[in-house]
Amino acid sequence: MSTLTLLTLVIIGAANMAVGGCIGICGIAGFLLPMLYSGALGFDVTYALALSFLAFLVSGIIGSFNYYKAGNLDIKMSIKLGIGSLIGAVGGVFLQSMIEKSTAKTILYLVVLFSGASILVRMWNEKRHADRATSGNTEPTATNNTSTKTIADNVIFLVFLGITTGAICSLSGAGGPVLVMPLLVACGVSARIAVGVALFDSVFIAVPACIGYLSRISWSEILELLVLIIITHGIGVWLGSRFAGKVPVQGLKIFVAVFSVCIAIYMLF
Repeated sequence: MSTLTLLTLVIIGAANMAVGGCIGICGIAGFLLPMLYSGALGFDVTYALALSFLAFLVSGIIGSFNYYKAGNLDIKMSIKLGIGSLIGAVGGVFLQSMIEKSTAKTILYLVVLFSGASILVRMWNEKRHADRATSGNTEPTATNNTSTKTIADNVIFLVFLGITTGAICSLSGAGGPVLVMPLLVACGVSARIAVGVALFDSVFIAVPACIGYLSRISWSEILELLVLIIITHGIGVWLGSRFAGKVPVQGLKIFVAVFSVCIAIYMLF
């Protein structure tokens, strides 16, 4: 990688802080980082994935710790899912080395497009369920608790889910929560628990992805950039977690989703 300009460093630092803030607030937006690196800044795909997963490792550790302190992290479920994700992530990194760079970029843009669309669909479903609740047509609140316990006890399902999502995320550059969280919610897990589990699961994906992609680049030449990413992304996640209750989450989700869909379509076509 050629010497980075001051403007590029400022953009990377600001983007990592902003995306980290979004992750700290609502657990999504990490998939925007590889899009920034490979699309807007023109970095090689391997560099883009290495830098992105370094940030995901930071946000996964900080975010899951905050959710654990708040009592919104199911450790039992997370470990089972994480074992599968670790296996899948190793496979995804291996597969990425076997495909063309242009194909890897296309996969990234498709995952971003799917991620943005899935956020909008999930929000629409949440609004529909909220409308049902206000009209009195809602199920007992115990349903989610029962479903969460059932999923947590299903080892085969969780490992399989982890392998599948881990492979897709490590191959494409998606952080993990944007895929894992809606799938867990669809299976009946409460939204807060799903975010906490997805953030913790992103650590299992990020570790092998970081090792794999950093080993393919001359990371010693960009050590300052790696430190910049760790610091700015960490600050963003920490601030986002601190002020999560004061930020209009729904509006933030809509902005991230619409922006993701638009930029992915533009890059694809």
